Amino acid sequence: MAGRCAPGQPRRAASQALLGLAATLTSACVQAAEPVTVTLWPRGAPEPAGFVPAPQAIVPKGDGKQQRLINVSEPTISLYRPQQPNGTAVLVAPGGAYSFLAIEHEGTQVCERLAAVGVTCALLRYRVPMRSPDDPGREALQDAQRAMALLRRGAAEWNFKADRVGLLGFSAGGHLAISLALNTNPRTYATDRALDVDDVTPNFVVAVYPAYLVDKDDLFRLQPDFKVTAKAPPLCLIHADDDNGPSTSAGSALLYLEYKKRSRPVELHIYAKGGHGFGLKPLELPAADWLLRVGDWMRTMGWMGR
Repeated sequence: MAGRCAPGQPRRAASQALLGLAATLTSACVQAAEPVTVTLWPRGAPEPAGFVPAPQAIVPKGDGKQQRLINVSEPTISLYRPQQPNGTAVLVAPGGAYSFLAIEHEGTQVCERLAAVGVTCALLRYRVPMRSPDDPGREALQDAQRAMALLRRGAAEWNFKADRVGLLGFSAGGHLAISLALNTNPRTYATDRALDVDDVTPNFVVAVYPAYLVDKDDLFRLQPDFKVTAKAPPLCLIHADDDNGPSTSAGSALLYLEYKKRSRPVELHIYAKGGHGFGLKPLELPAADWLLRVGDWMRTMGWMGR
């Protein structure tokens, strides 16, 4: 990160620091230490009555280049701890339509790159596929609530600050991130004093092509569940204009406007092209630089240290 500038050279030093951050965020980084995995529900996740889990497995996507994690019934967080932590932590929620987890280009790779610039990352493996089609994301929200509680409780041990814990989600994970940010405290599980905390609202949220934000019959109307209040945490939205269907970029634009109406901190990037699900896939489009824009936003908001 940036150090002190010599007299007469502040712009040059600042430019070099930004170039160093850009190079780190856009290149593959490998952490020296293996991630530490923590179980969210030591006594078993609160599953619906009669639910029988299938074996968890990693399978290749159709193109054989990206892996998917399927049948998650024992949700966990895996901690990617930087060598030089800056005091900020981010819970990372991959997408996958609440049916699977895009565990690489929306998960492990993101955690590695953020940890390389000082951010402690916790990769959330939430339960998939969804158990309740009439209430999509219910189990995933329970897992995210418990994960945020464990991060806040473990902040001192894991060397970050409990009031600097954000949430970064992709597609369904973006929907999950916004759901947690705007509807955080009601729990649909019995809380445990040894594991939970009163408030699991993330301190900031990054939603990358979030899905399911709009009414299925009117793509220009937000779902009624998304109520932005004066307590809504700062939000950064990333989308591509040619993303359609339940993940339409209109959802991000509408949510941005709701934030503006209530004078809450928000930033929005809508790229002309990129489609859906690009994550950290190789992409010869400006949308490939989305993580740099997130880094800029986090630094501007004070979450990237010096």
